Amino acid sequence: MIVFESRLFRVLSLLAVFVVLIAVALQFLENSESVDVSSMDLKASEETFREKNKSCFILGASGETGKVLLKEIVGRKLFSRITLIGRRQLTFEDKEYENVAQEVVDFEKLDDYAAAFQGHDVGYCCLGTTKAKAGTEGFIRVDHDYVLKSAELAKAGGCSHFNLESSKGADKNSSFLYLKVKGQVEADIEQLGFERYSVYRPAVLLVDREESRPAEWMARKFLGAFSSVFPTAMSIPIRSVARAMLANTVIQGDKKAEILENKAIYDLGKMGDN
Repeated sequence: MIVFESRLFRVLSLLAVFVVLIAVALQFLENSESVDVSSMDLKASEETFREKNKSCFILGASGETGKVLLKEIVGRKLFSRITLIGRRQLTFEDKEYENVAQEVVDFEKLDDYAAAFQGHDVGYCCLGTTKAKAGTEGFIRVDHDYVLKSAELAKAGGCSHFNLESSKGADKNSSFLYLKVKGQVEADIEQLGFERYSVYRPAVLLVDREESRPAEWMARKFLGAFSSVFPTAMSIPIRSVARAMLANTVIQGDKKAEILENKAIYDLGKMGDN
């Protein structure tokens, strides 16, 4: 009995140490890479931005982030003209979307659709797929080739601010294909020389996807338990990403190229909640 209790004590002690280490790591992630929003007046910035009558386009509006981003843009009435660029026509029941223009393109022949990318001040790219869905070559073609070519056409068409949804951990030198491709396209687009280039690197997106991604589903269920205590350590609500992209657009940044990590995205997203 004494031996059993001794072993149980050791197991519980190790478990306690493990929990403490996880808590410390999460606390570190939670407090890193933040952005100071205390001096930012989002409402005033939005009013000033509306007066400029700018136009925008969205790539990937049928995806999870793109759908939420479009809803936020339409609801906040920040742009005088909104254009969706995608491989198929989207249907909307809400009358709020009746003035949203759509350009259907063939991503394999984007040069033939250069006109779709002309005349936009701001571009949002939420385009992406997975290796499981498209295979290795298909994933690289969508997440790198399609995205980069779209950025090139947008730049040639007059876009001054390009916003790219990437991923936490993106690194062109990574040994992991997903992170490597994300990092490489980030770097390649920076070389195009936009007047302003904003990269968003969210962690696991907390959203119920219409398409099945088992790994993400398991991650969301696991991370959901931590999000109430450490909301940005390993995950982020998808609405926070969309709102951060808009908040960052209307607030005049002082950097030609910027990378917003998960905590910074969350902080900016909270501004849009008001």
